[in-house]
Amino acid sequence: MDKQSIDNRDLEKQIAAREAVKFIRQNDIVGLGTGSTAFFAIQEIALLVKNGLKIKGVPTSENTAALAVSLGIELLPLEEVKGIDITIDGADEFDEQLNLVKGGGGALFREKIVASLTKNEIIIADSGKLVKQLGKFKVPVEVVPLALNYVLQQLAELNGKGEVRMKDNARFITDNHNIIVDADFGLITDATGLAESLNRIEGVLAHGLFVQLASKVIMGKGTQTIIYAKN
Repeated sequence: MDKQSIDNRDLEKQIAAREAVKFIRQNDIVGLGTGSTAFFAIQEIALLVKNGLKIKGVPTSENTAALAVSLGIELLPLEEVKGIDITIDGADEFDEQLNLVKGGGGALFREKIVASLTKNEIIIADSGKLVKQLGKFKVPVEVVPLALNYVLQQLAELNGKGEVRMKDNARFITDNHNIIVDADFGLITDATGLAESLNRIEGVLAHGLFVQLASKVIMGKGTQTIIYAKN
């Protein structure tokens, strides 16, 4: 991707982030996403906090926690939270039914817990993330290391080809000290069914199919935003 395309995508992410933070209210508990898109939302939230908005954030990763603290956002530990008013996060791809693939940044387990606790899960994205059918982006699967070979076998049974994610010539290790398998299922015809099948595999902590968790997706397109919401 050339620099102009990257700049355009970043602009669309910023526009979507600015629209999403309008839904935050005084004293909300706010889930803070992980990744390049969520980064823009956290910056926008920090500006609101600086201007007097009182919120408490719940980070979905150690990187997000460090960024939020550096920007003056007060945090709550995830394990102490019983409910979250609004979460703003990104996605690796989404369809018009609000099904998502997430986990490109490796934080899918905490992202899914936060999403499950959230009343209003808002996904922000650039226009390149919209797909007619999920599956162009591989589905990340967080795996307990001892179960790796078993999980790879089970993914193959589901017609998925799994590869262990690497970083700096070593296995990528999540914040939860697990590994990520990126599974290629091709185009996914039944996201709900595949999600349920992945849930049943022993040794899988979480997977990157987020079904019926998003309340809306705000997509930047050029200098405008398009909102996809639950019917």
